[in-house]
Amino acid sequence: MKALIALIAAAALSVAAGIAQARDLGPDEALKLRDAGTVQSFEKLNATALAQHPGGKIEETELEEEYGRYIYQLEVRDAQGVQWDIELDASNGQILKNQQDD
Repeated sequence: MKALIALIAAAALSVAAGIAQARDLGPDEALKLRDAGTVQSFEKLNATALAQHPGGKIEETELEEEYGRYIYQLEVRDAQGVQWDIELDASNGQILKNQQDD
């Protein structure tokens, strides 16, 4: 029984540690990072995402820091009405994820 409790506690700590590794950045911090050249301009990042789905529209964006890396997340609705989740490395614009939202 003690082993089971220890296993559950360890699993809970692992989940909490994973959640703590990602942090949402507010608009002020995001603009400071852009102005410092740490992340690309949001116009350029948006253009990169929209190039994947011509005629699409951005519905939501978010900048996060995950494990010391800046990730720009977007939700894009394409011309056919399909929603896509896109993640870009905000420092270089590399596409990390481009998948249809369920």
